[in-house]
Amino acid sequence: MRRREFISLLGCTVVLPLSAHAQQAERVRRVGVLLGAAADDANYLAWLGAFRQALQELGWVDGRNVQIDIHWATTDPADIRRQATGLVTLAPDVILAPGTTTVGPLMRATRTVPIVFPIIADPVAGGFVESLAHPGGNATGFMLFEYSISGKWLELLKQIAPGVKRVAVLGDPDIPTGPAQFGVIQAVAPSLRVEVSSFNKRDASEIERALTAFARSPNGGLILTAGGPALVHRDLIIALAARHKLPAIYFDRAFVTAGGLVSYGPDRIDMYRRAAGYVDRILNGEKPADMPVQTPTKYQLVINIKTAKALGLDVPVHLQQIADEVIE
Repeated sequence: MRRREFISLLGCTVVLPLSAHAQQAERVRRVGVLLGAAADDANYLAWLGAFRQALQELGWVDGRNVQIDIHWATTDPADIRRQATGLVTLAPDVILAPGTTTVGPLMRATRTVPIVFPIIADPVAGGFVESLAHPGGNATGFMLFEYSISGKWLELLKQIAPGVKRVAVLGDPDIPTGPAQFGVIQAVAPSLRVEVSSFNKRDASEIERALTAFARSPNGGLILTAGGPALVHRDLIIALAARHKLPAIYFDRAFVTAGGLVSYGPDRIDMYRRAAGYVDRILNGEKPADMPVQTPTKYQLVINIKTAKALGLDVPVHLQQIADEVIE
């Protein structure tokens, strides 16, 4: 064999195994997603789409170097627990799960698989992290809001509906943030000459009875705080507010696009995108225990002018000008 041919053959024997080894080295990572909603929920589909897009921008392409397993658990607690257990048995590298109703069952199923929550009311009060700065366990992520926003809800409601003198605060009895939120609203109420009452209700009949009874007296308004019942019974609550002529402020824009009056809350699209950054960091070796829980950086004010007119309200021009979205 000639010397030149031998060197060429030797080069081939070296290059081919290296190439094959490089292909084997790119391990496909697994990201689990647990959502407490139906698979056709438009809001969750939009939030999930933002998460997937942000993950792809960070170099994680579903079907190439990452596999995303999405579990739609509806809102049934038993189904959520079942799906949480099943997802953990798949041994994903990290799980994305929003809210107390999904993070709680996951934390009971595993204390080792990393969990990132794109939104949650209060992870410290819920027992999911030791502190915001040092989570200390297998979960971290983003708080839904700071408590001071609760006072802002009452201020905005009073600006849009100056005649409101009584306000029902409808909350979720299953999350620990309710009393703190209501406490902030109570602290602001005297300066606005408003009387506030707390109503923590779970099912549709309880909500309907409470709001119907409250609306029997005049000059009423409504603040809807975050929680599972609010999302599940969104359309009912909007319909009751319209029927009883209750000016209402909500914690998320989805209520206003569905016919509610006004909302002020964090930009959830942004929060799901930021959650993708935390998932990326975990896939690259960081530990949830060392990644601080963060608060929102973007809030949205959304106003439905059509609903305001139906209630006989004139939305102040300055509020329309500063609103992120005005629905005519």
